[in-house]
Amino acid sequence: MTPQTPGIAMAKLYFSYAAMNAGKSTILLQASHNYRERGMHTMLLTARLDDRVAEGRIASRIGLEASAFVFDTETDMTSLIEAENARAELACVMVDEAQFLSEAQVWQLADIADRVGIPVMCYGLRTDFQGNLFPGSARLLAVADVLREIRTICHCGRKATMVVRQDGEGKAIREGAQIEIGGNERYVSLCRRHWTEAMRG
Repeated sequence: MTPQTPGIAMAKLYFSYAAMNAGKSTILLQASHNYRERGMHTMLLTARLDDRVAEGRIASRIGLEASAFVFDTETDMTSLIEAENARAELACVMVDEAQFLSEAQVWQLADIADRVGIPVMCYGLRTDFQGNLFPGSARLLAVADVLREIRTICHCGRKATMVVRQDGEGKAIREGAQIEIGGNERYVSLCRRHWTEAMRG
């Protein structure tokens, strides 16, 4: 076992995952508020391509909002986080829409936890509308220290683990690009049984 670098506190990489509308952003914003209420500095990040509210804003369905740094697949997470940590010591890094991270960026976040000693909390979807893992989510599931499922429910009352993409008439879309930004008007969370039925038509 390699001894830990002196002075570096134990820190972990967390991945909290769920289907759509499970309250991931609400939990992230509440966690950040709790840190800041105690005088601790947090760094929030969100995907540049998710501009449903505005670029660089994390918003929840219950009205909570906060500004955030943005990332895309070219962002060097190590440099971005280390620069902010040099400006003001970070107690935690929180990443919304973590499914849009690249595999390399997940490793960079793991390095921030392991080498720099800053806990990193990632929140995102596990699978896309076709039931396939997002690359970022797949890598997080493989390497995160702590995995947490945030639960939401299907219309039948069972746990919703899948998401279906709908057209304007509420019919399931079975093909298309993995990434297409949308909210309740575009996506519905379902249990596996009802997702399968929807995808079969």
